Amino acid sequence: MDRRAVYGPRDGTVLSQQSQHRSDDILDGDIDEVLQANVPTVRKNQYDCHLITALVERWRSKTHSFHFCIGEATITLQDVQVIWGLPIDGEPVSGTDLERTSVQWQEYCMQYIGFTPEEGALKGSWLQVKAIISHISRVHITPDTPHLTVVQYARVVALLLLGGTMCHDSSGNLVSLLYLAKLEDIVAVRNYNWGSAVLAFLYRELCNASEKGKVAIGGALQLVHIWAWSRIIPLCPGLGAPRVHMGPHQIDNNRVLPGAPYDAMWNCEHTFTRTVRTTVRVIRDILDEMQYDQFIWQPYDMESNVIMAYAGDLTPSYGDQYVP
Repeated sequence: MDRRAVYGPRDGTVLSQQSQHRSDDILDGDIDEVLQANVPTVRKNQYDCHLITALVERWRSKTHSFHFCIGEATITLQDVQVIWGLPIDGEPVSGTDLERTSVQWQEYCMQYIGFTPEEGALKGSWLQVKAIISHISRVHITPDTPHLTVVQYARVVALLLLGGTMCHDSSGNLVSLLYLAKLEDIVAVRNYNWGSAVLAFLYRELCNASEKGKVAIGGALQLVHIWAWSRIIPLCPGLGAPRVHMGPHQIDNNRVLPGAPYDAMWNCEHTFTRTVRTTVRVIRDILDEMQYDQFIWQPYDMESNVIMAYAGDLTPSYGDQYVP
């Protein structure tokens, strides 16, 4: 079969960078190569790299959207707001890579996250994930724990969430200490536009991974999964997704934690370690079979029971813009 005759592009002037895109490998016969999700070992997350690869093959850097046979779709600010509960308004998350010596970084860590990492655990402004996890495992928060220790512990957890789940690069071992600059005032953290930062980082990782020859991808891959399971897979009956509804978390004194974000409804145990090598072909074919009458893109119903139960008091913002 002449794959180029089937898959195109029909007009080479439209997709001028097709020769550098990873989907071009499909046309050359390399149809089973799967991207690896090199994520820090913050928690035992397992990602469906076959689904991620099939989506990245449809990602176009010029439009920052996934191109399906029936139209375009993309992950938006509202997705980040609803799925992860991150603010999409506020001060921008930006900064400068400061030139510090290893000793200065060690002192900085001691001041704000409560421990001095070994010099071997530092690589410029990057800190090894295992050093952070080793520190956390030795800290036990109790009602009698000093306030400073609690605040430092909160910064460490936030640092791992940012550098290990939301904005990690494809190396998978290191977390940028530059995020600590935004965590110094633990109360002011909520005033930053974390949603935009996470989305911009994810776009960059998708753009990099869509280039021919790339073997790994970073960024908010958990967000990509939840978005695909919620927004794309319902249009593809041949693809399944795990779902376990989860209620509020009960804590001491009969208090209940604030409502979990929307992605909590997907909390479950699953594994992709035994996924057969050719699964990416199956997902690719199913995505190609999406029908026009299935593709009715709608924004989230912010007043629905599901959104209200899991996303709390979120109100529509400028993030509710979708690619038609």
